Amino acid sequence: MVRISQVFCLLALLLPFACAQGAPGKPAVTFTLDFPGSQPEHYSVEIREDGQARYQSSGKVAADSEETDSFSFDFSVSPETREKVFDLAARAKYFQHDLDSHRKNMAFTGKKTLTYKDGQRSGESTYNYSPDPLVQELTSLFQALSGTLETGHRLEYDYRYQKLALEAELKRTEEMARNGSPLELQAIAPILQQIVADSSVMNVSRARAQRLLGRAGKPLRSGPEGAGK
Repeated sequence: MVRISQVFCLLALLLPFACAQGAPGKPAVTFTLDFPGSQPEHYSVEIREDGQARYQSSGKVAADSEETDSFSFDFSVSPETREKVFDLAARAKYFQHDLDSHRKNMAFTGKKTLTYKDGQRSGESTYNYSPDPLVQELTSLFQALSGTLETGHRLEYDYRYQKLALEAELKRTEEMARNGSPLELQAIAPILQQIVADSSVMNVSRARAQRLLGRAGKPLRSGPEGAGK
């Protein structure tokens, strides 16, 4: 009886694990770009159906440097972006066909790969340029998202090592925002909030960070005098 009880206990412990292993995969869309000589040289963005996302990038610290900078960041995308990504992926038939134009003499703008996976289907295609408007829209979206996250990465570096350099980066980001708010600006809200709260940062930089937080729809912490001007 003792041995039978032990068997049942073992089965009870293993059953949840077996069920988890056999559960269908959560739907995810991934965009990867490899472009030697650019900064970053490589990055990937994975967006899952629940809105959770992961960004990874790597590249040389400077053009004349052998040192590599690697960056990894987990964040959440807005419901609007998540819905748009999965709608475009579905309309693009989950990338289960060749997306590349195969045009000769086409300028190389990086090796791009779109991947879709869930419990029932998967698709993947690599391209330099795609004539498909749906793929073009997805490419632009992911590139814009990378731009926002790399801005946050640079701000974190400047904040830690060279606070005087924050002004130039924040000014550039504000100018970009005037021409259309950077995609998913709320993803870099934590570093903007750190800058606003730090009295050792120049007031003009803190004011820029505070205005960007306003554009991101995040509550503004008490910032420098004149931040709203």
